[in-house]
Amino acid sequence: MTFKIKSSHIIAVLITGGIGAWMLGGELQIGGQSGAASESVTIAERQTGEDQKLFRVNYIPLHQEERLRAVPVRGRTQADAIITVRAETGGIVEKRLVEKGDMVKSGDLVCVIERGAREANLARAEAQLAQSEGEYIANEKLSKKGFASKTKLRQMKYALDSAKAELAQSELELERTEVRANASGTVQDPIAEVGDVLAAGDTCVTLVDAEPMLFVGQVSERAIADVTIGMDAEVSIVSNQTVEGKVRYIAPSADAQTRTFLVEIELSSSKNPIRDGLTASAKIKLPPKSAFRVSPSWLSLADSGEVGLKTISSDDIVGFEPVTILAQTKDGFWVDGPKQGTRIITLGQEYVITGERVEPVLDTFVKAEANQ
Repeated sequence: MTFKIKSSHIIAVLITGGIGAWMLGGELQIGGQSGAASESVTIAERQTGEDQKLFRVNYIPLHQEERLRAVPVRGRTQADAIITVRAETGGIVEKRLVEKGDMVKSGDLVCVIERGAREANLARAEAQLAQSEGEYIANEKLSKKGFASKTKLRQMKYALDSAKAELAQSELELERTEVRANASGTVQDPIAEVGDVLAAGDTCVTLVDAEPMLFVGQVSERAIADVTIGMDAEVSIVSNQTVEGKVRYIAPSADAQTRTFLVEIELSSSKNPIRDGLTASAKIKLPPKSAFRVSPSWLSLADSGEVGLKTISSDDIVGFEPVTILAQTKDGFWVDGPKQGTRIITLGQEYVITGERVEPVLDTFVKAEANQ
C-alpha cells in the first residue's frame, strides 16, 4: 500500500525545523533578565540617575521701571461762579434787555425798573437845592454887612447841606433803576419778566461764569496726602471731551458722611464750550515712582498666605520674596519689595519648593517681549 506525501505535511515539517533551530541559537531569559544582564542598566540605576538631574526653570532678572501714577476722581463739571444780579431798589420791571443764553459783560445793562416817581423826586431835590443855595448866598452877604446873625447863617448852611444830600439820594435812587451785570457770564434762569414787581434784593437775572470751568470731585482720605495744589490733571467728560487742568483747591476738612475731601480742578480753555453739571472723571497725575512690573502668573502664595515671587539665589537655590502689590494694570502687576537684579522664576515655579537646587535658564522670550 503506497502513501502519498501531501504538500501540507512538508510545510509543517519545515516550520517545526525552523522553530527548533531558533530555540537552539537563542538565549534563555529568566525573570526578564537575559544572559547579557551584566552589560545593561537596571531600573533602580536609571531612576537614581534621573533623581540626580536638576529641574530646569526659566528666570529673568528684575529691573525697576518708572511707574506713572494717578489718583482717580469721579465728579462733575461746575461753573466757576453762578452770580445773581439783584435789584437794589423796588419797583416794576419796565425793560429786560437780555434773554436766556445771552453773553453779557460786567457793567452791561440787563434790567430797567420804572422811574416815574424817582424822576419827580429828583426834580424836587434839584429845586430845593437851588432855593437853599440862593438863601444861603443872600444871608452870607447880609452877615458880612452885619444885617444877619451868624446863627441865621448857620441855619442856612444846614439847609443847603441837607438839600445837597437829598439831591444825591434822589440821583442814586434813580440810578438804581438801571440794573447792571456785576460780572461777565451767560444768562440763565431764574430771570425776571417785564411787569414783575421786584423788591430790593430780588433777582433780575442769573449769570453763569464759565471762565474758567471747573471739575469738582471727592478724593478718599487714603489718597488725599498725595494730592497737592498745582498738580496736573486729565479730565474726561461724558460728552467725549478730554481736557487738561490743574488742582486749584483742596478742602481742609473731610465730609463728615463720606470721609472724602472736595477737590477743584481748573480746566484749561477748550475750543468746544464745556457745560456746567456734566458727569466727568479725572486723573490727578502724581510724580512717577520706581517699581517692578511682573506678570500675574509669576506670583506665588506662601504657606503663610503671603503673596510673593519664587527667586533663584547665586548658587541656584530656590527662595521666596514677599511683595507688596501697588497697582494692577492691563500690562500686569506693579509690585515693590524685591531688590534690583533679583532673579525670579517665570516658568516652572509651581514644581519647585524653597531650598531646592534647580537648573536656571534665562527666559529669552519674556526678555524680548519686555524690550518691544
